[in-house]
Amino acid sequence: MSKLLLKDATIHSAEGVLQGDLLIENGLISAIGEGLVADEATRTIDCRGKDLVYGLVDVHVHLREPGLSHKETIKTGTLAAAHGGYTTVCSMPNVNPAPDTPEHLQQQLDIIERDAVIEVLPYASITLGQRGKGELVDFEALAPKVIGFSDDGRGVQSEELMAEAMRKAKSVESRIVAHCEVDDLLHGGYIHDGEYCREHNHRGICSASEWEQVERDIRLTEQIGGQYHVCHISTRESVELVRKAKAQGLKVSCETGPHYLILCDKDLQEEGRFKMNPPLRSADDREALIEGILDGTIEVLATDHAPHADKEKAKGLAGSAFGIVGIETAFPLMYTHFVKTGRMSFDHLMKIMSENPRRLFSMGGKLAVGQRADLALFDLQSEYEIRPEEFLSMGHSTPFEGWKVSGECVLTICRGEIAYEKRN
Repeated sequence: MSKLLLKDATIHSAEGVLQGDLLIENGLISAIGEGLVADEATRTIDCRGKDLVYGLVDVHVHLREPGLSHKETIKTGTLAAAHGGYTTVCSMPNVNPAPDTPEHLQQQLDIIERDAVIEVLPYASITLGQRGKGELVDFEALAPKVIGFSDDGRGVQSEELMAEAMRKAKSVESRIVAHCEVDDLLHGGYIHDGEYCREHNHRGICSASEWEQVERDIRLTEQIGGQYHVCHISTRESVELVRKAKAQGLKVSCETGPHYLILCDKDLQEEGRFKMNPPLRSADDREALIEGILDGTIEVLATDHAPHADKEKAKGLAGSAFGIVGIETAFPLMYTHFVKTGRMSFDHLMKIMSENPRRLFSMGGKLAVGQRADLALFDLQSEYEIRPEEFLSMGHSTPFEGWKVSGECVLTICRGEIAYEKRN
């Protein structure tokens, strides 16, 4: 392994913020201090004016392999993640074949081993075929090799089936990570059932399609126990349900994405880059989500990075596929719109993008001597325009195209090796 010395960085360590150097040897942080000296075998990187943090974690990404490599590959998806400052991502199971048996999962693990430039921790599906119904997977056989169980993209429709899934996940000390969506309430909708939807004659997705299943699952968690995490919440009702569950002491957590915190349905345009599931909700929902992420109800920021081929996103709101990319823009968007504006501290941003997901998903790691060298270096003064053609992801569909942001990732290190470095 290479030896690296990062000189004169603003280091956001586990012990506090300091100005100094950090030495990496054998994949680990071997020293933090001032005036560290490199030997001939060590590469030195000048980090003056830049901020060094422990690597970001995204617990909700779609890497599309195996089976959907025209949208994204594990290689391009992890390169994009490294470009965004991420050193660990958790990959969702909507691939082909779904990771519903050890044999199917192994196909994905083999590609990860071969091509990933950062750490990828896959989910197994909850149901066979990731259908949200039918038979459950063999939790005991899959649990040792996955970060959790999810049917993301589909809600588990049967209360009895979800209850049994929770019992099995608890028995193997794993977690349910739930996409909450009641199929019977969708009615062919594809954007939020709000003002924009009615004014432009679209089909709407009601908020109850999300929060009614959140409510059901929290009730089941209260009965069964175990760890339950809600994917990409978008409604004020979901925020309040999770808040109450936490007050009861339940092991319930949730995530939301930058787009739900920055945009609402009033920002919609007649383009596929504004179409995602769940959809952009009302301004009131957005404010409830912001309050939830500031008060700790929402502990995790996740991107739901969902790349598609350009032609799949070129059919307007009605015809385009659900999903946007976000792993390369999440940090600068959050830094620009929340930290620079004074609405959120930098420390809190690091909690929701690194510390909390590591804790909740039992990953471990912190910026301290002896820890694995998973690091990201940001130039917080750098201002630039979001240009999809510069993404490393194969997906280019983002509602933030053309937006000006600050906070550029210039270096990402995973296990002591450079995964991304900005070239001047």
